[in-house]
Amino acid sequence: MLELSALEQEALGLSLRVAVVSVLVSLPFGLMVAWVLARREFFGKTLVNGLVHLPLVVPPVVVGYLLLLLLGREGPLGGFLYDVFGITVAFTWKGAAVAAGVMAFPLMVRAMRLSLELVDQRLEAAARTLGAGPFDVFVTVTLPLMSPGILAGAILAFARSLGEFGATITFVANIPGETRTLPLALYSLVQTPGGEAGALRLVLLSVLLALVALGASEVLARRLRRSYSA
Repeated sequence: MLELSALEQEALGLSLRVAVVSVLVSLPFGLMVAWVLARREFFGKTLVNGLVHLPLVVPPVVVGYLLLLLLGREGPLGGFLYDVFGITVAFTWKGAAVAAGVMAFPLMVRAMRLSLELVDQRLEAAARTLGAGPFDVFVTVTLPLMSPGILAGAILAFARSLGEFGATITFVANIPGETRTLPLALYSLVQTPGGEAGALRLVLLSVLLALVALGASEVLARRLRRSYSA
């Protein structure tokens, strides 16, 4: 059985915490944005869609720098959070979760939007004719039918968060025990003479973690399909 070193345990635990928090926090916002983009027509929709997908097309370092400008101690939002609530985001694990969530957000929204667009709106209309309100229709009809897309979006975001590097190192640096996730720990070992063996172990650990996540998503997807076909 593979025994993890202290560095590996620290990086793995932090990566999992960052990935889980980023997905849980961004999931409601992703669902809302996906619904708006799929079901509403409004002026500026193309611009909103472009902004949502911007992290996919700009260098991650750009996203990290923009987050630093916005959420740093001297930034408008970061300064407000610190002065009013005493919350520091930059150079903390919370900032790493923010960076990971921002970078993974487009993948989450896209998966959920595509799933929502496949939902037969006649079923929703039938539920409304039976007296169900908009919220009830969404919870009892729309949400279950698009649940495979929600699951896919969450898994994609989780995997993307685990592998986030550029925005994270720019926004929260590479602080041992605080922001050094698996990719950053791997980067540190690559830069250290004689760290090749440790870097390879982290590579294998990252691959194993990704395979476990993908396997879990496949099992959950099959269970969802069976529950709806029953």
